[in-house]
Amino acid sequence: MLAAFGFATWIAMADPQPADPAALTAGAFTTPESGEQAFLIPYAGLDKEQGRQFAEGHAQFNEAWVLAPARGVWGLGPTFNEDRCAHCHVNNGRASAPAEGQEVEHGMLVRLSIPGHTKEGGPLPHPSYGDQLQNRGIENRVPAEGQAILRYLEKKVVFADGDEKLLRFPELEMQNLQFGDLDPETMMSVRVAQQLVGLGLLEAVPETTMLAIAKSQAQTAFAGHPNYVWDIESERKVIGKFGWKANQPSLRQQTAAAFNGDIGATSFLFPEKNCPPIQKQCIELPSASKCGGQGGCTGNAFRPEVNPSRLTNITFYLQTLSVPARRSVANAEVLHGGSVFAALQCTGCHLPDLQTGPKAFIPAAANLIFHPYTDLLLHDMGEELADGRPDFEAGGREWRTAPLWGIGLIPTVNGSMSLLHDGRARDVIEAILWHGGQAQASQEAFRSLSKGERDALVKFVESL
Repeated sequence: MLAAFGFATWIAMADPQPADPAALTAGAFTTPESGEQAFLIPYAGLDKEQGRQFAEGHAQFNEAWVLAPARGVWGLGPTFNEDRCAHCHVNNGRASAPAEGQEVEHGMLVRLSIPGHTKEGGPLPHPSYGDQLQNRGIENRVPAEGQAILRYLEKKVVFADGDEKLLRFPELEMQNLQFGDLDPETMMSVRVAQQLVGLGLLEAVPETTMLAIAKSQAQTAFAGHPNYVWDIESERKVIGKFGWKANQPSLRQQTAAAFNGDIGATSFLFPEKNCPPIQKQCIELPSASKCGGQGGCTGNAFRPEVNPSRLTNITFYLQTLSVPARRSVANAEVLHGGSVFAALQCTGCHLPDLQTGPKAFIPAAANLIFHPYTDLLLHDMGEELADGRPDFEAGGREWRTAPLWGIGLIPTVNGSMSLLHDGRARDVIEAILWHGGQAQASQEAFRSLSKGERDALVKFVESL
């Protein structure tokens, strides 16, 4: 009953559609909600069964995991970062970067790897810590791997008109490492959790479309390329779409990977715990994947802690979230800002329009033109944004073009802005000023604008 009531409430918030067609960010998958719940609204056309699945996925997304055999959802840890999806994506939004001297946690994590690659072509995990630092463990039983403390260095940027902007960039200080220091060859990359709206539409963009975009860019200054990554279920390489370096091929695999990496829960896609050989206490702790529903934890048959129905429900939930409508679309300053955005060639990577293919998660999402402002491709963003950590075919200076839709509502939904892969940018201007590599000329042109034109461009981006 509670799930049904919640879904009815969401649907009421999803209708009616915005009156101005220019505000329809995602066609029928647009919601006019612009408050704290703007990233929580489902597609309004879900039928009764789809609504039930959405509500179940929402509940399971927010459900806490526990250590077996305690009461709750079994499968937490033994080492982990958070105990539920919603702790990284509060209100389905973006995590906030820690303040100076605070620990990396609550939606920010540290990726780890060493030179080389796996047989599938992905990053080679650190032999003692795996591919992600686990900052939490099981009290008195399994130690946390360690903590990462964030420190910020600063630099000043001066605009052509004399205005100044103080930028920050993070450095990591590792503390309490339980399995030895990280040697100099270890590659580390700080990542902040992204907002979750419109993911189903991005997933439904055909590979042929992405390849055509890459071909059209090939002779330009903005030449991007797709990342080819390993699809576990099909056992082949396909184009990646999700993650900061487009290293996951589907929402289903992205969700299963997050369960495994962030919560420590196994699935049929990721059946192994995050227990490198040196971590004996982690290995020896009884696993919920060997536990019966009412029995002990001594069985031999593998039971995925994330059962297939849970993975399916949460995937559907993420696929069917609506995208907030654009705001102030007729405002003269916003319209001027859009012209400046185009003149600076920002649309070279942040493409306004994409279209889903004939096959989608539900029929209503097929052949839909929508406006995410991304090309889903990898681009060289310059040395200052580089993490130096390759990921499949993504180089150490390359990042997937981030969608811009909903960006202006992040402070409303989450209380602050933490833009770019490591959350260093506290507003749109800071994010632009960090653009280098293929975006260097656009960034320099932005610095040469008058303050009025800069403000207009920001208002345009925030209207998206």
